[in-house]
Amino acid sequence: MTALSAKLAARILAVDAAALDAADRAQIARLLFDVAACAYGGTRQETVAALTRWAAPYGGAGRAGLIGSGLRVPAPVAALVNGTAAHSYELDDTHDASMSHPASVVVPAALAVAAECNSSGADFVAAVVAGYEAMTRVGMAANASHVIEFGFHPTALFGGFGAAAAAGRLRGLDGAGLCCAWGHVLSMAGGSMQFSDEASGTAVKRVHAGYAAQQGVLAAELAHAGIGAPQRALEGKYGFLELFGREARPDLLDADRERLAIHDISFKPYACCRQFHSMIDGLRIATAGFADTRSIRAITVRGPRVLADQHMLRRPASPMAAQYSLPFVVGATLELGPMRYDAYAPENLDNPAILRWADMVEVGYDAGLQAQYPAHFGTEVEVRFADGSTRRERVLDSLGTPAHPFTWQQLREKAQALTAQCRRPLDLDRLQETVERLAGAPDVAALDRLLVGEPPGAFQTARGTVPSTRPAA
Repeated sequence: MTALSAKLAARILAVDAAALDAADRAQIARLLFDVAACAYGGTRQETVAALTRWAAPYGGAGRAGLIGSGLRVPAPVAALVNGTAAHSYELDDTHDASMSHPASVVVPAALAVAAECNSSGADFVAAVVAGYEAMTRVGMAANASHVIEFGFHPTALFGGFGAAAAAGRLRGLDGAGLCCAWGHVLSMAGGSMQFSDEASGTAVKRVHAGYAAQQGVLAAELAHAGIGAPQRALEGKYGFLELFGREARPDLLDADRERLAIHDISFKPYACCRQFHSMIDGLRIATAGFADTRSIRAITVRGPRVLADQHMLRRPASPMAAQYSLPFVVGATLELGPMRYDAYAPENLDNPAILRWADMVEVGYDAGLQAQYPAHFGTEVEVRFADGSTRRERVLDSLGTPAHPFTWQQLREKAQALTAQCRRPLDLDRLQETVERLAGAPDVAALDRLLVGEPPGAFQTARGTVPSTRPAA
């Protein structure tokens, strides 16, 4: 009997850019456009600036680029920094059933390796599709909703397998080589949810996507170099599903699907935890028509048990903690509006108006919504007003999900909001044209140059000047 890891590897290697239809190519372009804007805008975040300063000594030692900096570094370094940038606003796409963020892991890994290997646009696109398949299949097989309850962050835990699939394809690994790369990922896998239980020290969550991207790139390099690792990393006696799975479904690793994973992706309109998006939509509906929301006296949010278990911190002390705090997100939505990407900035953490709303929030369990989780991140919102009246709204699928997809116009508005304040604003017309033509391009140079920029003598971060070349030893 063929091992499940080998079966998944064969499925990953069978992805063919030439076989992708028009709908597939259109969706890939949307995914690439969205994550490019997320990563480009994310370079303004201090966590990314700090990582860029850390990476500066590697400048000139590789061909992969750091987005927005002009620096060229080794592929694992680029994957770490760019993956973190893509995840840094909590706006990168989500695969709900695996509770993970594939784009911020798979695309930075693929772009870094494609730049080093001078891969064609078609090979890059196929690698991205393959990475989404691997990451989401591993996540669903592990039973992501239980994994997160046991304290693991899905993007960090599953992401390395997707990144290794993408990087491994671009490096020319065969099935055994890809399984070897996954064996290396198994020994690196982790990602604690402890950041969700603390008010500060939470920036590491943004780095989780970078960790996973870097792990996959490094694992593929090690396999390509001939450094052995287990071939049954997923299903073995001490394999991934045995160690990390909860009520695991190994059959999902190689199950036939009606469509590619890229079509089961949710785009994020709101800069907070994906699990709150249906709540925000419900809150907007429940308060619609009220000129003065000051008449609100109580807010109850019902949903799966994870809301109460991991998201009820009322006084977050960092932007990341605020984005993971259900009460704070309610307050920021009511006070500042749901589309304010700066709502969770440090200066708003002690905003008395936001905190007043946050203190009104209670959370409840809903068995029906739990039963549909994580395939659907549904919530029910009940708002009580000063006159004693209540409004209740139940939203199963929020804006941006496959049931309510983004238009190109909405994607562009989001990208504009993310990138307009960058030192070198991103040319969105050129970005859209580039990603739409990428599958037929001879290489990824056009996308790479657009995002990375030309190497200056030095570039400015939020905290100072960084040289663009590796200093002499």
